[in-house]
Amino acid sequence: MGRTSTDFLNLDAKDFEAHITKLWPTKWPNISAAPFLLTGFPGLEIAYHWISIPFFAVYFSVLLGNGTLLYLIKDDHSLHEAMYYFLAMLAGTDLMVTLTTMPTVMGTLWLNHREISQRVCFLQAYFIHSLSIVESGVLLAMAYDRFIAICTPLRYNSILTNSRVMKVGLGVLMRGFSSLLPPIMPLYFFPYCHSHVLSHAFCLHQDVMELACADITFNRLYPVVLVALTFFLDVMIIVFSYVLILKTVMSIAFREELAKALNTCVSHICRVLVFYITVIGLTFIHRFGKHAPCMVHLTMSYFYFLFPPLMNPIIYSIKTKQIQRSIIRLFSVQNRA
Repeated sequence: MGRTSTDFLNLDAKDFEAHITKLWPTKWPNISAAPFLLTGFPGLEIAYHWISIPFFAVYFSVLLGNGTLLYLIKDDHSLHEAMYYFLAMLAGTDLMVTLTTMPTVMGTLWLNHREISQRVCFLQAYFIHSLSIVESGVLLAMAYDRFIAICTPLRYNSILTNSRVMKVGLGVLMRGFSSLLPPIMPLYFFPYCHSHVLSHAFCLHQDVMELACADITFNRLYPVVLVALTFFLDVMIIVFSYVLILKTVMSIAFREELAKALNTCVSHICRVLVFYITVIGLTFIHRFGKHAPCMVHLTMSYFYFLFPPLMNPIIYSIKTKQIQRSIIRLFSVQNRA
């Protein structure tokens, strides 16, 4: 008896890998140098064209929304402030994450193209994980921006000058892209003698290292330390900054000023919650849900890479009045033209 689609969705990781290997056996004589095999939605291959529709809609919305934010911040001189420069960094990071995963995901769904060379796979994994750390750093920088704006408003422009904003942005990029070199570089030298089947339609470090026939102790431990020193530490600093912000806001006597001060933080708080809740959810699934159906892992991974970039322009266009006015001005200019 053949397996049904429901059977595929309930396979655990080992059974799923064994089945995929039977369907697409490695045909290269040197298996260590063979390309990796990406995986879409097992058992649902006949429906890939239908599944690709919502994926393409989300990808297109992410590109359009975040691209529009970048254009507005560049074009509207009223948005040439530190707060919006950090927002531009966040939108740019979301665009890069989307452009990094989109080719292989849509290639799998549209063309059923599953092979990916090892070098391209490692490079994709490097950018995916690096950009996640960059995004966390940008959210931390935005929390610092809100802290300065509310706690020391008279010194805001003198503290967050354009040159200082650029230095902060450069530091965030350097932290993100340098911290991933230690675990990614060994991947280029590991021998790979297992099935070469990856569990997603894009490359992740944790997937690739499990296929290596080598000592991967460092690659197992380093991400744990990295998460503690980046995501966890960033969250702690963001929470501490908002404790100080709340303490300052509560000392404001006038309700109108109190509401105005809090309103400037709402967009950032929403964006922080969207990002870190998905990070925590994905981490728990990977660490404690090893026996969960593969579809749970797939769904959470796609949710992590698609939901925050999708929500970014929505949150800021709804909650930020300056962005709203800039959007209205953009469309009014186009209508007059």
